[in-house]
Amino acid sequence: MTDLPQQFASDNYSGICPEAWAAMADANRGSAPAYGDDGWTTRAADAFRSLFETDCEVFFAFNGTAANALALASLCQSYHSVICASSAHVETDECGAPEFFSNGSKLLIAETTDGKLNPQTLRALALSRSDIHFPKPRAVTITQSTETGQVYSVEEVKAISAVCRELGLRLHMDGARFANAVASLGCKPADITWKAGVDVLCFGGTKNGMAVGEAILFFDRALAQDFDYRCKQAGQLASKMRFLTAPWVGMLENGAWLNNAAHGNAAAQRLASQIADIPGVELMFPVQANGVFLSASDEILGKLRERGWRFYTFIGGSARFMFAWDADLSRVDALAADLRELAG
Repeated sequence: MTDLPQQFASDNYSGICPEAWAAMADANRGSAPAYGDDGWTTRAADAFRSLFETDCEVFFAFNGTAANALALASLCQSYHSVICASSAHVETDECGAPEFFSNGSKLLIAETTDGKLNPQTLRALALSRSDIHFPKPRAVTITQSTETGQVYSVEEVKAISAVCRELGLRLHMDGARFANAVASLGCKPADITWKAGVDVLCFGGTKNGMAVGEAILFFDRALAQDFDYRCKQAGQLASKMRFLTAPWVGMLENGAWLNNAAHGNAAAQRLASQIADIPGVELMFPVQANGVFLSASDEILGKLRERGWRFYTFIGGSARFMFAWDADLSRVDALAADLRELAG
């Protein structure tokens, strides 16, 4: 139990949404086969296939680091490289896991100002060297929505995919906040993934209202060969798998995944609209998903912390606020009011 007022430092601060909680409770009634041979896991995988309108291969992992690292490892040999944006989570926040699980595949970093890769930068980096002394580019990873809260449009993903196809590269999507991107775009999940040329998606559940759990979807089933063995070797095969998969059933079958994301996005827009005219407080990036990045003086940010607000300062020194499925709009208003008062 905690008496800490709701904070927006991370959407990982949130609790479990009712739909995921209820599904876990249902899965807890009685026993079931272990290691994924249960009805809940089958039902969750089928729910993903229905949602994405394709017969994809579906696997489940405990967290995003494992999902991303194992997915990229399935695309690469140790002498390959993966192209990503400089702010990509696989580069800045996964402790070398992609390199470790791929036995050494190198990350090639594309410098970006907004966290997005673009076809021109991708092409230049992929073609910068072709000699045998340099790790051969094999895959590209993009984050949807990005670490700066930006959203790739369907056309942007298609443009990146076109370059990948031309150069023989596979396209991976880190979808830790995939639901927020879909809610922002108003498109179908298929439109922004396999129909746009994405080979593998890591669909985030933790930030979308679950306690733990990510799904890895292989739209090209051939790429999933032996992936179950990768998961087992990496300690990602849950013995009581139904407790990892049942929440997905609760989230996917009644649309909670999208409703949760839409609420987080709306909370971010609510804050952005209230602080847009505050002197000395500026939005670092357009607010397109559930994150708000703002620039303010050290004095303002220091006083904001003194009032009990928690947030991270990174990516250009901006203060980041993330809004989850349970964002209390009155707390959003209180944050905006404090910023206005502190800015004078």
